Amino acid sequence: MAPKHRAATKKPAAKKPAAKKPAAKKPAAKKPTRSTPAAKRPAAKRPIDTQPAAKQSLAGSARRKSTRSVSVPKPGTVPASAGPSPYDIPYTGAPLGAHVSTAGGVATAPPRGVDIGATAIQLFTKQANQWKERLFDDAEVAAFRAALAATPVAFTNAHDSYLINLASPNAELRARSIESFECEMRRSNALGLDAVVSHPGNFMDDRASGMARNADAITEVLERVAGPTRLLMELTAGQGTVIGSTFEEMAALLALLPSGLQARVGVCLDTAHVFAAGYDLVRDFDGVLARFGDVLGFHRLGLLHLNDSKAPLGSRKDRHELIGAGCMGDGPFRRIMTDPRLLAIPKSLETPKGDGMVSNDRAMLRKLRGYARG
Repeated sequence: MAPKHRAATKKPAAKKPAAKKPAAKKPAAKKPTRSTPAAKRPAAKRPIDTQPAAKQSLAGSARRKSTRSVSVPKPGTVPASAGPSPYDIPYTGAPLGAHVSTAGGVATAPPRGVDIGATAIQLFTKQANQWKERLFDDAEVAAFRAALAATPVAFTNAHDSYLINLASPNAELRARSIESFECEMRRSNALGLDAVVSHPGNFMDDRASGMARNADAITEVLERVAGPTRLLMELTAGQGTVIGSTFEEMAALLALLPSGLQARVGVCLDTAHVFAAGYDLVRDFDGVLARFGDVLGFHRLGLLHLNDSKAPLGSRKDRHELIGAGCMGDGPFRRIMTDPRLLAIPKSLETPKGDGMVSNDRAMLRKLRGYARG
C-alpha cells in the first residue's frame, strides 16, 4: 500500500498546494468550534435537577416557563383480572388509599390512585434511592393539580428519600441529607401535598446526639421552607441505631423543635413498625392506642400506614405483609377502621404490590372498606 500511495502523490505535483488549502481553512474551522461550546457551557450547567436546594426558590420555580409536554393517563385502564373496584363498596370514612407510582411523571399518580380505588395516595416525588435532586416546573405542577382535581383523591402525601439521614454524625452525609430533605419539602409544597412522611434516621454514635442533630436539621429546613405541607415523622421498627421506635422517644424528638414549628410537624404511625417495635396491637389494641394518646396525643397523628407484619411482635424487623396475611391478622385492622379515635385519620397501604401493581391494592382496599362497614 505504501508504494502505491507515493506513486500517486508524485504524479500530480500540482495537488500538493491543493492539499495545503484545506489545511489553511482549519484555523477558521476551529474558531467557531471553540467559541460555540464555550457559549453553551453555562446554560448546560443550570438544569433544575442539579442545582443545590439553597439556590432554588419555590417562587422561582413557579415563574419558570416550560415547553415540556406532560401526558396524563386516563383512569379505568385496569384489566378485568385486577378484580372489582373498591369504589363499589360504600365508604364515608377518612381518605383511604395506597402508595402509587409516578413513572412517566408526577401527574400520572392521581389516575393510578383511581385505578386502585383510592381516595388517598402516597408517592415519591423523585427516585427514592438516588441523591439526584430537582424541583418541578410550572407545567408539571399544573398537570399534577389538574389530574388530582379530576379524581376523588382527597389526601396526598410524599415519602422522602430512603437515603436521607438527618441524624448522621457524618458531616458530609448530614449536609447532603439536609439538602435532599429541603428539596423534598419544596417539591411537596409546590404540588400542594398535604404531608411529607420522613424517617427520623440513624444516630450511629450516641442516641441523644443523633436526636439533637435530627431536630436541628428539621428546624433549619422548615424555617427556610414555608408552605401548606405538614411534616410527619414516622414511627420506626427499632432496628439497629434507628431513632423513633417508641412513643416516648418520638415525643422527645418533637419536643426539641421550636414552639413556632410544632403545628407543622406531626406523626405517621405504621402498624407493621409499631408491632415489630413491641406494641401488641393484636392482644392489647386499646392499651396501645391509650398509650399513644397519653404520650404523643392524637392531635399529632396525621397518617396511618396500614401494613401487616411478616416479622413477629418485638422482632424490630421492618417487613410489610398483606392485610390479614402476616403475624397481626385481620383483627387490628378491623379495629382501626371502626375506632372513633382513628375515623378522621387518613390511611394508606404500603403492602406488597404483586405482579400487576394494581390487583393487590384493590383487594386490600376492598377489604378495609368492608371492615369500615362493620
